[in-house]
Amino acid sequence: MSSRPTAIEARDLKKYYPIRKGLLGRIVGQVKAVQGVSFSIDKGKTYALVGESGCGKTTTSRVVLRLRPPTAGKVLWNGNDIWDLEGRGLRDFQRKVQAVFQDPVGSMNPRMKVRRIVAEPIRLGKLELDSTDEIDTVVKALESVDLHADDLERYPHEFSGGQRQRIAIARALVVDPELIVLDEPVSALDVSVRAQIMNLLGELQQSKNLSYLLIAHHLATVRYLSDTIGVMYLGRIVEEGTAAQIVDNPQHPYSQALVEASLPAVPGMRDEIETIRYEVSSPINPPQGCEFHPRCPEAMDICSAVRPPLVKLEDGRRVACHLHPRAEMSLENPTVKSASDKEEREA
Repeated sequence: MSSRPTAIEARDLKKYYPIRKGLLGRIVGQVKAVQGVSFSIDKGKTYALVGESGCGKTTTSRVVLRLRPPTAGKVLWNGNDIWDLEGRGLRDFQRKVQAVFQDPVGSMNPRMKVRRIVAEPIRLGKLELDSTDEIDTVVKALESVDLHADDLERYPHEFSGGQRQRIAIARALVVDPELIVLDEPVSALDVSVRAQIMNLLGELQQSKNLSYLLIAHHLATVRYLSDTIGVMYLGRIVEEGTAAQIVDNPQHPYSQALVEASLPAVPGMRDEIETIRYEVSSPINPPQGCEFHPRCPEAMDICSAVRPPLVKLEDGRRVACHLHPRAEMSLENPTVKSASDKEEREA
């Protein structure tokens, strides 16, 4: 267990969306977007959530940002559940936890100049700065992302995609945050620009001791910046470990498939890992047992009947898979099995 101070912690997060039908809006089912996700981010470190579209990673980030209330579970910041925060405590959280989204254009008002865009968190956080101090703070934020004071009076459409993402990063930095949620921060950019933005994020983390929650679907994107990676599938973390453990030696078949997909398409450079089958299952009616078993090339009979718990292996990583003896041993514990059965009944 890490001795470093914790930036933020998620405990058994669940997020279900009701499915309504008919004129009266009767609830006929639930979309189980997040199903019991737990993780913590150390100060100055990066935790990455990776997985295919629809796995629940972006929904998790929205709950962490206090943009969506959880169905169950907690997000702890400075020891307090963020959904219990009020007044000054809530304003402190909103200032210290910022976000950079995938589409910088969509997160900016095209009618606002860069000066106002970057200053938005200052005003939302009700920081008491006079106009001169506000401009100075905005300029410092711009300079930290290699932009300049000359850019203050320009509009978003006058910048390239990479420059707009730098503006979005400057907007997050302007209130001196502790944690930044990076939701696919480079997926909309050209390959050459992606490396520049990732290098910038790494430099800022070192110089400002920032913590990152990084959301991505491609392992090659997160390896450089991540300390810990959590692999998500249908709302659950199926493997969690250091970046080196997950990328160099994945243990869950789904993690192996993600690594395979991120390798160069050059003959002889891919490991002999059988690719996953079919499309991802629906979160409305997920499969019994291990949710991944319908697509898994190594599925066994037990996989369709019993969901494997997320257990710690000898190398310190956590994995949920019946292929590992320690996972099978845990299944023999009646407490673990009954807890799983109780969760199914409650859902």
